[in-house]
Amino acid sequence: MSLIARIASLSHRDRITTVGLTITGIWLFLVALFWLLSPGDPDSGGGVGFLVSVAGIVLPIALVWLGVAQARELAVLRAETDDLRHHLSQMRTPCPDEDISESVRMDMPEGVRMSAPEPQPARPAPVARPRPPAPTRAAAPAPAQPDPAEQAEVDPATLIRALNFPDGPDDAEAIEALRQALRDKANSKVLRAAQDVVTLLAGRDVYMDDLPPEPTRPETWRRYAEGGRGSAVAALGGIRQPDALEIAAAMMRDDEIFRDTAHHFLRHVDGLLARLVPKLDDLQIAVLADSRTARAFMLLGRVSGVFG
Repeated sequence: MSLIARIASLSHRDRITTVGLTITGIWLFLVALFWLLSPGDPDSGGGVGFLVSVAGIVLPIALVWLGVAQARELAVLRAETDDLRHHLSQMRTPCPDEDISESVRMDMPEGVRMSAPEPQPARPAPVARPRPPAPTRAAAPAPAQPDPAEQAEVDPATLIRALNFPDGPDDAEAIEALRQALRDKANSKVLRAAQDVVTLLAGRDVYMDDLPPEPTRPETWRRYAEGGRGSAVAALGGIRQPDALEIAAAMMRDDEIFRDTAHHFLRHVDGLLARLVPKLDDLQIAVLADSRTARAFMLLGRVSGVFG
């Protein structure tokens, strides 16, 4: 579920809570008004009468908040459904200016690219045109100034927290880490690609929280970051849950959109590991390996044959 959808869901649930508080206040006001205006009965002061009065006050309030709780849960489910539908519609919208499959294929790791099908030519060869006249000599334009926000470096601990994604709308620390990491272009590409594959896998009931990986030595992660492949890094395929592997393999085989998205994700994680792992100590590597992004990487890398 994306951050925007979480914020929208939280806002909707806040409105539901406001309605519940309003109804509760109105009911308590009516009860108080009844007690003030009704004549007292000296013969009705027994314990049973008191219990009946308390039940008459408390039970309607309990029913109101039971309805509020159910409405809040329904709001969360609707937000998650809308977010998933939005991601799927975005991935199925063709881009008129370029061949997405080819661009993603060229971005994927070498081991994965060899197993991907060769794309068919989409356009005829361009017709040769006369060479234009040489441009007149002119002063070179001043180089564009870099945007400081796009070059803001994120410390490794913050980036690792962002790669695990927030646990919910109340996880303020992870949300802030995600915001900081998204300011960097390279990190933003990795995070958005990770969110895409995690969302698509969740649509087939494959959740990263249900896939604890087998422990992998930090040296293996460092070897992969340095370019090691094959049997030397086979331990990185630490996701071994049969159902998840079967579903992911079927999606890679039968769903072209998911296959291109997964290859795009693997390529960007390759670049991230090459940049990030050399800066980490053993404990930080262990935390990174247990993140939701790393679990998706292990799962898809295993079914794609990246680890040999």
